[in-house]
Amino acid sequence: MTAGNRKVAVVGVALSDCGRVDDATPYTLHAQAARRALADAGLDRALVDGLASAGTGTLAPVEVAEYLGLRPTWVDSTSVGGSTWEVMAAHAADAIAAGHANAVLLVYGSTARADIRAGRRTGNLSFGARGPLQFEVPYGHTLVAKYAMAARRHMIEFGTTVEQLAEVAVQARQHAALNPQAMYRDPITVDDVLSGPMIADPFTKLHCCLRSDGGAAVLLAAEEYVPDCRTAPVWVLGSGECVSHATMSEWEDFTVSPAAVSGRLAFRRAGVRPGEIDVAQIYDAFTYMTLVTLEDLGFCKKGEGGAFVQARELPVNTDGGGLSAQHPGMRGLFLLVEAVRQLRGECEARQVRTSDGGLPRLAVASGTGGWFCSSGTVVLGRG
Repeated sequence: MTAGNRKVAVVGVALSDCGRVDDATPYTLHAQAARRALADAGLDRALVDGLASAGTGTLAPVEVAEYLGLRPTWVDSTSVGGSTWEVMAAHAADAIAAGHANAVLLVYGSTARADIRAGRRTGNLSFGARGPLQFEVPYGHTLVAKYAMAARRHMIEFGTTVEQLAEVAVQARQHAALNPQAMYRDPITVDDVLSGPMIADPFTKLHCCLRSDGGAAVLLAAEEYVPDCRTAPVWVLGSGECVSHATMSEWEDFTVSPAAVSGRLAFRRAGVRPGEIDVAQIYDAFTYMTLVTLEDLGFCKKGEGGAFVQARELPVNTDGGGLSAQHPGMRGLFLLVEAVRQLRGECEARQVRTSDGGLPRLAVASGTGGWFCSSGTVVLGRG
């Protein structure tokens, strides 16, 4: 075994306290998730020589490392929105395979909900008005409006219905009902989604993600450390990343997300086909994201996402997703946690089973950042 061909596994995953957490700071949630992930792996903190962090402070990985008592020799602070954590996982896996690090901790924490509740910040409708965004913000083009515009284009072009979009929210809530850590667990119907207050046509309130507090951590390690871990390894089989646009005018096709590229790369590098995947964790800040990402990852043809969702042919967002479980900001790390837990068979009532009653063998986590500005996709495997 030489540097460059080491296999890489996820050996520890954890969430911090999530949902309504009024008495914590973002750093507290970072530390809580990190401790729990290390305990999950059964590895000593001293083995961690890599850290990936974004979204907190001025010098994100430096400040978080200091708070956690780490002195990493490999760091990553890539920040591309919700897909940040899939992109970071890809970078970490490459670094470990190359011998530049042995164990890399990905960690995130946010008190987005508590901060607004306490008046420490206000809700933001856009990402600011500097740079290229200055040409759109004056026209009221908010973040949710960008997604709504893309969804409407898909509806016009392919006949996708608002009922099909609503089905994404209904299924997310059904999964959340089986997840004791989910923020909202009461059942909803398509009619409930359609009759809610309008946010940005065609999105009503339940088409949109919730706002919560919470954190997550994922520990990746080289294969030689796997025998020392207390949990079964989940292997990183392949990954891909892609950035698309910052302004809507530079987006060539509103019905195609950058997951069309990141997914193709990830599946090719993993040597598997979309049809072999047993469970998928898809970034779902809005219902349309799930539908179009499923298309772009190759689970169905372009324009058939609505029918695919209604057919329930693939377990998606089995923790309840950002629509019902938790969404403290850049939620991509939560996708990886749920994918790993499903592959390890730790999800109890919401556990996915294959047609023969066994545990899933292959999972995909695909994160989206901005308004389909970036995408990161990771294929994970058990055994």
